[in-house]
Amino acid sequence: MSRSARATSVLVLDTMVLSHFTLADRLDVLQDLLLDADCWTTQVVREELRAGSEDHRELAVACEADWLATAQLDTLDEVRCFAKWTVRLGSGERDLGEASVFAAAELRGGVAITDDRNATQVARAHGARVHGTIWLLAGACRDGKQTLTAAGNLIEVLRVTGARLPCSGAEFPDFARKHNLL
Repeated sequence: MSRSARATSVLVLDTMVLSHFTLADRLDVLQDLLLDADCWTTQVVREELRAGSEDHRELAVACEADWLATAQLDTLDEVRCFAKWTVRLGSGERDLGEASVFAAAELRGGVAITDDRNATQVARAHGARVHGTIWLLAGACRDGKQTLTAAGNLIEVLRVTGARLPCSGAEFPDFARKHNLL
């Protein structure tokens, strides 16, 4: 099976990914890169973005992104799954977005998309399918949607917003090859 977003039917995006693409004024680029995927987020993530928009008004754009379906997590099975992930992550207020994304991805047989390294480690230890921005960009390069140079430039723009990515734009090609992403 291909490692790209195209081959993945469901992607559930976390606050961190959406906020940094929005702060970089590149949410439209993310949308274009994920056209072939069934993209979701959660109501918890939308609420986190809405709260963040008090300090960063531009985050309101991500709150209203209509290309993202919203998982409410309000049925009994959904609430149980969300509760399970909050326990696994030790969620206080801080990790509720990640817990909701992992629950929504699990319930939909999808892939959680977050750049939170600690949450990613916990999720993978529990068998969740989880990747981040670098995985998305590498998939876009493999699929011919973006060049390595364009992906590297986007990484640099995201890093300016404070995105915690495992490589710089210049390091991206070597990093992606080393981790079998290209």
